[in-house]
Amino acid sequence: MRLTIALAVTGVAAALLTAPALAQDVRPDDVKQDRQDIRQDRRELRRDNREIRRDRREIGQDTREIRGDRRDLREDRRDLDRKAGDKDAVKNDLKDIRADRKDLRGDVKERRADARELREDRRDRRQDRRDVRHDRRDLRQDRKELKTDQTAK
Repeated sequence: MRLTIALAVTGVAAALLTAPALAQDVRPDDVKQDRQDIRQDRRELRRDNREIRRDRREIGQDTREIRGDRRDLREDRRDLDRKAGDKDAVKNDLKDIRADRKDLRGDVKERRADARELREDRRDRRQDRRDVRHDRRDLRQDRKELKTDQTAK
């Protein structure tokens, strides 16, 4: 029993004596670097938020263009039905329908790309938020270790 108590006390004493020595590698430069990291991460967050807003606007614009293209296709089909007897008019309407379909495919493709960019920007923003949290935690830890080093001296 006395042996285990003696070992426990020796272990605690050793830990208390070596703790300031382990924490002495923290310098005021570390705190400064952590602050700079936090500032940089905040800048990246603001940039990501701007990109997300821009992507949302682009997706909205693409959606409006897609609606317009579909409306044009419907009108072209109606015109085609009305001009069923006139071969030249039918030929021109078919050409218009092909062009409108091509526009529609391009707009849908563009919208998908914008949606993909939006997802990537959101992912980047989540990572930047994590970075800010981690940098703040590191800053607190460095300050704490620096304070214990200064009080130990």
